Amino acid sequence: MRSRFLTGVTMVAVLASAPTPIPLAMAHSVPAPDKGFCRNAAPLPQLDPEVRPQPQPVNGSIKTRGSEKRDREDAMAVEAAPPPPPPPPPPPPPMAPPPPSYAGDAAEVVVTGSRSGTEASDASSEALPPPPASAALVPGSSSDFSRVSPGIVPPRPYPRSQPQPQSGILTAGEHDDLLNPELYASYVNRSGDLGQEVRNLPRVDTTRVVTVKVNDRSGQPIPFADVTVTCSDGNSITMATQADGSAVFFPGLDRLSERITVSARKAGRTIADARPVLVANAAGGQLVGLTANQAAAKVTKLDLMLVVDTTGSMGDEINYLQAELRSIIGAITARHRDLDIRIGFVFYRDLGDDYVTRTVAFDRDIGRVQGAMARQDANGGGDYPEAMDQAMIRAVGQDWRPDAVKSLLLVADAPPHDDKFGRTWAAAEAARAKRIHITPVAASGVADKAEYAMRAMAAATQSRYLFLTDDSGVGNPHAPPAIDCYLVTKLDALVRRVIDSQISGRRIEPDDQEIIRSVGKYDAGKCILPADFKWQDG
Repeated sequence: MRSRFLTGVTMVAVLASAPTPIPLAMAHSVPAPDKGFCRNAAPLPQLDPEVRPQPQPVNGSIKTRGSEKRDREDAMAVEAAPPPPPPPPPPPPPMAPPPPSYAGDAAEVVVTGSRSGTEASDASSEALPPPPASAALVPGSSSDFSRVSPGIVPPRPYPRSQPQPQSGILTAGEHDDLLNPELYASYVNRSGDLGQEVRNLPRVDTTRVVTVKVNDRSGQPIPFADVTVTCSDGNSITMATQADGSAVFFPGLDRLSERITVSARKAGRTIADARPVLVANAAGGQLVGLTANQAAAKVTKLDLMLVVDTTGSMGDEINYLQAELRSIIGAITARHRDLDIRIGFVFYRDLGDDYVTRTVAFDRDIGRVQGAMARQDANGGGDYPEAMDQAMIRAVGQDWRPDAVKSLLLVADAPPHDDKFGRTWAAAEAARAKRIHITPVAASGVADKAEYAMRAMAAATQSRYLFLTDDSGVGNPHAPPAIDCYLVTKLDALVRRVIDSQISGRRIEPDDQEIIRSVGKYDAGKCILPADFKWQDG
């Protein structure tokens, strides 16, 4: 059983205090043969142009290629089957049921016929008109179904109109694995069996992090500065700072040498001279500060890309998610009227469906992109994994602006196919190289592989892992995340806080009245570790 922890110290202090050495395979900065130090991300995988369904009129109706394929298969099945036997004579017409009766202020359903059970009650309730508005259950009466004797199946009460899906219903929690590196290392170790199933399972070692922070002389962060790390063999990696002026490097993932130099440029001009840094071999975080010779500039642009799984397994929540996302988009544009905001979508399903990906390019017309979201439905899929790899490649390959906050919201309930993990992770690394935050929103159905992939993408891109919870009562049950502490709040408010944090460069916590419940012990995104915690033991 996972223990639950809480921490109140800073990230650097937490990392530096970890006494336990990490495995040798992860600890030493030894380059792979013929590859050298300072590994750069591979180019974004290429896809064929997106194929749009071609509607064609058939007998006055519109059919897509997918529906034509199904029709051909159905026709072949009909041709192969033997002719059906002649139909039996029609049964005599049933007797019409008597109209319902209402007695006094308490409405009682009058059930006729000899049928019993759910089928009978369903048919009766659908056949009856609704009771008058004044009808109400009387405690202890035959219409108070909670008091019916066991073994008797009561008629179902009159169907009540369900409210239209609206924002503020879905609930969610979040976790930042960069703030909890030991817990993330423990989680990765516990997930070792997944590596036997997934050949290209990504591994992000958050116990060793080099964070480069670029500030101006007054201490204000410099967003979107290019930080270059040069390794001892002359190879280099360049990562741009986020809105908080920071760029995060992972010695294991980035294959840093023991000695590096760090410098910063902006708009092609050097703003901070190179300084040498010794990369520690032991677990712990390093903060490298650079002071720029120019003043910080304000963030003025936001590019928000929503990548949404629209397969059939999302059907229990897609309408609510549509309402939530429309609300989130509206709130962000209203809250940041001084920002130049563009929004785009990549909707995706799987191979063999009516479409694999459907892209809506970045657009400043919020009404137009809201309409694109409203037109989506959930369908297709078939098996559990989906074409997440193609969706991520399409999204990362869009026309992101270099001087904008870049946020990619991945809404999904399934992982990529096992043999497509490599391509999915390549897309995530390309997103990191472009300074794109990947913020997953895990819906119901998420299991080990999907959670692992989503958390790795969030950690690598300086983002957080979001997951829906059962508190809303909407959708199928949600798998409990492998996370030690978190707060549950409304999803729309949580996503707004995350994006506001990405824009402002500071973590924004919920107000007390926004918290629905808490799991474990939580302090501003961190879980405090007990003195005897060892991440190898999980």
